[in-house]
Amino acid sequence: MRLWKELYRKNTKNYGRLEMAANMDQQTTRKEPGYRDIQERLTDFREVEKMLTLDEAKQQAERCFSCGTPFCHGYACPLANIIPETNELVNAGRWQDALEMLLVTHPFPEFTARICPALCEGSCVLGINEEPVTIRQLEKMIIEKGFAEGWVTPRPPLKRRSDSIAVIGSGPCGLAAADRLNKEGFKVTVFEKDFYPGGLLMYGIPNFKLEKDVIERRIKIMKEEGITFECSVTVGSDISFNYLQKRFSAVILTGGAQKSRDLDIPGRNLQGIYFAMEFLKAQNKRIVGEPLALGEDITAKDKNVVIIGGGDTGSDCLGTALRQGARQVYQVEIMPRAPEGRTGDNLWPLWPQIDRESSSHKEGGIRYWCITTKKFEGDKEGNVTRLHCAEVEWVKKEGCFIPAEKENTDFTLDAELVLLALGFVGPGPDPLADALGLERDERGNISVDDHHMTSMPGVFSAGDMARGQSLVVRAMADGIRVAEDVRSYLDTTL
Repeated sequence: MRLWKELYRKNTKNYGRLEMAANMDQQTTRKEPGYRDIQERLTDFREVEKMLTLDEAKQQAERCFSCGTPFCHGYACPLANIIPETNELVNAGRWQDALEMLLVTHPFPEFTARICPALCEGSCVLGINEEPVTIRQLEKMIIEKGFAEGWVTPRPPLKRRSDSIAVIGSGPCGLAAADRLNKEGFKVTVFEKDFYPGGLLMYGIPNFKLEKDVIERRIKIMKEEGITFECSVTVGSDISFNYLQKRFSAVILTGGAQKSRDLDIPGRNLQGIYFAMEFLKAQNKRIVGEPLALGEDITAKDKNVVIIGGGDTGSDCLGTALRQGARQVYQVEIMPRAPEGRTGDNLWPLWPQIDRESSSHKEGGIRYWCITTKKFEGDKEGNVTRLHCAEVEWVKKEGCFIPAEKENTDFTLDAELVLLALGFVGPGPDPLADALGLERDERGNISVDDHHMTSMPGVFSAGDMARGQSLVVRAMADGIRVAEDVRSYLDTTL
């Protein structure tokens, strides 16, 4: 807290916000860095988004100065990043100070700068009348310049506590919890069931959005700061809770939302129908050179592909299928297409519920809205060959909108590969949670109290495993909060 107040004092002493606002170029408009050429990027899995130049970043940061009461960090950002002051430092060319201010609240800016939907931009005051500030892009510039200049280095704690903490799961929540606890001086061991740490970041997010060396770069720093990673270990089967109890003062479950929502319609048991995460994980394993297990070798090459689900995961499947050489890709969504702009019931500073076209959507594929899938059809060998679909309209019944099939709108889509990208319905079975008999809520999530404690004292849970499916940035924020709750618990009980 003292750091950012001092940085702000030093900054405003020389670069007053009102003075800068008065002198700023009113013609400066929002500028996106854009993407690599489509024909080029479809030949590889490298990151598709470009970066702003240093001068462009300074100009974009200047647009922040016309804001009187920032809603970006206090209202919208789950991490409460100190956005206006950070942008002032960028505009002043004080990049290292900007980095230090960003790191006060944010453990891993390089992740959210690539995959966060930027809730902060949705509540940017400038967005009331024009395009919001490019906050996410500026965050990316700050952290990447920090790495390039050697400012991002391991920062192990000056003093160690005697307590050891076990974090089960190395996704965004688990990494954030481990990072905060390590900074507090605790000895932290992170257990991960997969071969590499990173969880959703490593195995769920496509490389063209988040390259795996970005994750490996951060994991390396965390190891050098003193955090231990134990991978290819399923806690609850490979090792028991008794093992943990003897070695750790507290345990945090951060396994995420693992259970995918299914589609219970005729033909679901046909071969060639997979959950989206199975498909994405297989490709990410190929990227890092990890061997595929039996049945994991899923590919879209030379196939007609249908993706059921119009969200971000479906978009990730689309971009992946195109790069694998799919013959044709369809993405169907049961919900109607969102409007191009805000509607009367979706005014600022609420998150804008508007139609968004991802980088993958710009690359190809055919999209449908207001479509329901009625059944799958297969060949004699049991392979899926076709989907039977129909159009729906959303009608209000007993105060709720429900989809009603429209008459005479049936049609079919040929497909040799079907990917279900319908979201997640909870953590699903978990060896440790089930062995301990931890209580769950009505949605199947691990029940926790206001301090992230489960029904067993000393065992905590956070992120999607306890709160339900959400955003990476929210999982990180919850990881930080559970770390603080664990510290308070140990300070009180030990």
